[in-house]
Amino acid sequence: MRSNTVDNKDRNFQNVKGYQLKYLFKLIFMPHIFWAMGALIFLLITVLMTLSIPIMARYIVDGYSFNVETGQKYLFISCALVTVVALGTAIRFYLVTLLGERLVSDLRQDLFDKIVNFSPNFFEKTLTGDLVSRINADTTLVQSVAGSTLSLAIRNTLLFVGGIILMFSTSVKLASFSLLIIPLIVFPLLYFGRFLRKLSRQTQDKLANSAGLASEYIFAATTVQTNSYQDHAVKEYNELIEDSYLKSKIRVFARSIMIFLIIILVFFAVSFVVYAGLKDVESGRFSIGELLQFCLYSLVVGVSVGAITETYGEISKFLGALDRIGEIFSTLDPVQEHPNPIPIKPSINGSITFNQVKFSYPMRKEIPALDIPKLTIHKNEKVALVGLSGAGKTTFFQLIQRLYDIDRGSILIDTYPIDKVSKSHLRRHIAYVPQEPVIFSKSVADNIRIGRVNASLAEVEIAAKLACAEEFINDLPQGYNTLLGERGLLISVGQKQRIAIARAILRDSPILLLDEATSSLDAISENAIKTAIDNISGNKTIIVIAHRLSTVKNADRILFLEKGKLENEGAHKELIRTNKKYKKLAELQFL
Repeated sequence: MRSNTVDNKDRNFQNVKGYQLKYLFKLIFMPHIFWAMGALIFLLITVLMTLSIPIMARYIVDGYSFNVETGQKYLFISCALVTVVALGTAIRFYLVTLLGERLVSDLRQDLFDKIVNFSPNFFEKTLTGDLVSRINADTTLVQSVAGSTLSLAIRNTLLFVGGIILMFSTSVKLASFSLLIIPLIVFPLLYFGRFLRKLSRQTQDKLANSAGLASEYIFAATTVQTNSYQDHAVKEYNELIEDSYLKSKIRVFARSIMIFLIIILVFFAVSFVVYAGLKDVESGRFSIGELLQFCLYSLVVGVSVGAITETYGEISKFLGALDRIGEIFSTLDPVQEHPNPIPIKPSINGSITFNQVKFSYPMRKEIPALDIPKLTIHKNEKVALVGLSGAGKTTFFQLIQRLYDIDRGSILIDTYPIDKVSKSHLRRHIAYVPQEPVIFSKSVADNIRIGRVNASLAEVEIAAKLACAEEFINDLPQGYNTLLGERGLLISVGQKQRIAIARAILRDSPILLLDEATSSLDAISENAIKTAIDNISGNKTIIVIAHRLSTVKNADRILFLEKGKLENEGAHKELIRTNKKYKKLAELQFL
């Protein structure tokens, strides 16, 4: 996969237009220069041949007027020219269409590569459906233009320019008459084109918003139904679709007016020119063949102008789509890779150090999320994070994985500052089990292999056994080959959690982060998971977030967090003596 991403620190979309053209040039002409040049060569050949046909028509008509054999000779030449034009057009169509298919494939790959590597801060502000719309709908518009419309626009522009030149070479007087009408055609085209582009962008934004809303409600269909919210959800979606329709209606109406005006103006211009030409034929200053040649060039110019107006509308939609795609490529990820990352050794000890760390979420800068002056978690130590909801426990995990960058201070894994090593290399040494496990529409084995894609089936089975998932997996219709459906709808929440734990065990990283990993398990499975964690505790640094203190009583150390600060730390019995809030939590849970 290629990467053609450009960052723009201030995300100034006023300058996106120049960026788009630069990006499009790099995307089309640089990787596929030979295909593009081949298509351009055949396009030029067909344009030249097409412009020579009216000259042949003139010689045929005038030739038959004076000498039948001369007329027949030019007729055969014309047939050969038409054959070359047809063959060249077919080859050009093949090259351009294939170029468009290659372009949209590369564009979608680059877009997905860019999006999937964004930090969580990006997804807090962007709907998933909107991103899917940019990957699918907007790139399809780019494909349509780059694979067809752009070629036609270039072809018709060349025919227009060539036709004008040859009209003047045929008759300066008639060509001058013809050119009087061109400003009347061009000015409406420019005005309506600018208006159409704005409407196209608005329509695409509305459609993207509707896609985002639809994906959000479909994702939570059960919640929508159990709260009898269907009517309101449908109403919201319908309003967005209707807004999109109204924008499209205005855009289509504007294009219709533009097409009407251009057809009328072109027709009257050609009619006037033909009338003036017939007067010249009548006076003997012009032959019938020359008038036919001029009329054919007038027709070529007129058809070209009409085709350009059609393609202009499509190109306006294309530029609107390119605006939206360009926004993704010009968005700077807040968590940037270091320009010269420190190489990290294949195996680390797994100690974690916080030095003067302060952090607030980008969307809530005024509220401190974490403030830890000094903390060291030692190699192979088992540490528990305890505190009320919003105390900063999950934030603690996110900062260790560098999903966000801290505002002040430093975090070290062994002796490596995490902001100076590659994000992928850092996360390779960390296994993470979220509170709400994510299951993909893959088989059981493939879902577990997300932890380590090259693991053998035997290794997958060992991880599943340690995670107490083996029994329910063997009861599935196809065992480890059973497809779990979208978001794992075919299994329970507790079973999803066990697969997520098996995934983390298979990863076999020196640091293991468990975010309330046993919250959805029954008492027997919870006890088995605690045993499995105890079994691997000897050679891993384990940090556990737990609301149920029974799961962390045996931790080497318990860190009690409150409002992002480390209030107290120690063993379970020690905290009961020294921390009133921890003691109250323990009493409420009958410990």
